[in-house]
Amino acid sequence: MKKTQLLGSIGLVTGAVLTLAACGQKSNDNAGANDAKKFPQQTPKKAVKKGGTLSYALETDTPFTGIFNNELATSAIDSTVAQFGNESLFDTDDSYKINNKGPATFKLDRKAKTVTIEVKKGVKWSDGKQVTAKDVEYEYEIMANKGSKSQRYTASLQDIVGLTDYHDGKSKTISGIEMPDGENGRKVVIHFKEMKPGMLQSGNGYFLESASPYHQLKNIPFDKLQSSDAVRKNPIFFGPYKISKIVRGQSVTWVPNKYYWRGTPKLDKITISVVNPKASQAIKSHKFDIADVVNSQWDQVKNTKGVNFVAKVPLAYGYMGFKVGKWKDGRNVMDPKAKMNNKSLRQAMAYAMNIDAVTKRYTHGLSFRVPTLIPEQFGDYFNKNVKGYSYNLKKANQLLDKAGYKKKGTYRVQPNGKPLTINLAAMAGNSTLEPITRNYIQQWKKIGLNVKLTTGRLIEFNSFYDKIQNDAKDVDVFMAAWSLSSEPSPNDLYNEKAPFNFTRFVTKKNTQLLAEMDSQKAFNHKYRVDKFHEWQKYMNDEAYVVPTTNSYAITAVNSKITGYSLKPSDGNSLWYKVGYAK
Repeated sequence: MKKTQLLGSIGLVTGAVLTLAACGQKSNDNAGANDAKKFPQQTPKKAVKKGGTLSYALETDTPFTGIFNNELATSAIDSTVAQFGNESLFDTDDSYKINNKGPATFKLDRKAKTVTIEVKKGVKWSDGKQVTAKDVEYEYEIMANKGSKSQRYTASLQDIVGLTDYHDGKSKTISGIEMPDGENGRKVVIHFKEMKPGMLQSGNGYFLESASPYHQLKNIPFDKLQSSDAVRKNPIFFGPYKISKIVRGQSVTWVPNKYYWRGTPKLDKITISVVNPKASQAIKSHKFDIADVVNSQWDQVKNTKGVNFVAKVPLAYGYMGFKVGKWKDGRNVMDPKAKMNNKSLRQAMAYAMNIDAVTKRYTHGLSFRVPTLIPEQFGDYFNKNVKGYSYNLKKANQLLDKAGYKKKGTYRVQPNGKPLTINLAAMAGNSTLEPITRNYIQQWKKIGLNVKLTTGRLIEFNSFYDKIQNDAKDVDVFMAAWSLSSEPSPNDLYNEKAPFNFTRFVTKKNTQLLAEMDSQKAFNHKYRVDKFHEWQKYMNDEAYVVPTTNSYAITAVNSKITGYSLKPSDGNSLWYKVGYAK
């Protein structure tokens, strides 16, 4: 279960728009979506037997980076690899509300402006050591220390008393994190400047939900942490399984953590291996016990015998982002002269994309256009009145004409008369991503825009995000995806101090709306909903970030496996329960 924002890969992690088939089938129905709606979120419940080996397919065209620390990892791929041992401090209900059934208990005191976290006795690292208060506190040091270069040091976390002073080197400790029973105790009290309405929800971004093994990491300098063996080769976890073998970038073998606090997990071994996204054959041949279905291949696998299909619509979306600034001195700084800092140009590009036709034709309705940056799964926070950018070439041309982008031959020039070339960065993935990206480039050509691929080709996942995070000069527009947090606030993705705000846009109105939706007033649910709606309308109009698609995520599970579930309430204890049926 994803409780934090993670970088997504288009078509694989989120199953976004570009999970398309090259076979040219002209199927204009929604058969896939109708199938997915019928599937349960979990496999049939049966008695579980002890033992057995489970093989898990990690469908990606790129090696995983293998950064196994929550504050240093940003990729949903690494998160998938680590899931068998990387347990959160908190269990949740199906609405992602934190409860006290997990490894730690949680208590919020609005009056005292504190959150108290107490790790349960017997929750141990896979080397047998008790998880302590210092392990919980150290996670904050890793995240906030400048040396670690964590992408997770956000404006939201700076609500913790003393965190900014620690980050800026003014203090050697974080004054607002208290360990009343000492470092080897199990209790941590976090003091906040202001309490926030989302704090009862997992994934809220105001405090961390994981711990790091201080006894293993304490002698490693923060600037050496990400490349250290403790993070890359022999990380330890307090979840049900521990790592026994890593083939770098390709596979990880997990065996039971004999100190696991809930009891002994059911399986003897789990191996997760990188496989090419053309995984339909792997599912049909039963090479893997668990494999995600690539949506474009649904017709090829849907009649496979000996598997149970489970499905959900994940908290995720693909998006098109327009670079309008740089990351500088811990904040996003807009450049008023940026090429894409013209609203009409951005809106025109969005209107020219034929997303509905593309998804309908190729994915049988399994992928679909999303209108706003708040997914529909968030209930009343979703603004159903925002319709997004449906295909409209006439409107796109009108916008460009009115904004002074005149045609000179095939292509338009800038309002100042200079040539206009727009560099598009897009991720590599399955074999159909390139032709579909070329399709969009052709769509933009229809409205007179000269769009070219950065580097002349699609870019491998890790290299792609390296360019985006470092504001490469040869990127004007990019196609990316988010795997989202389970609390609806978009603050950590789009505020002035958010490293993940990759477009680098900053406006007074955006800052104001983000602050209001997470303010004291927002403890009033109606007020908060109204602010969410206002923000979605504003973001849709400004079009710095244009949401594109989400998809049904279908997983094929060996019918001999029981205990596999996509329900949020099962997420934290999932791999303790999964096993072979008797």
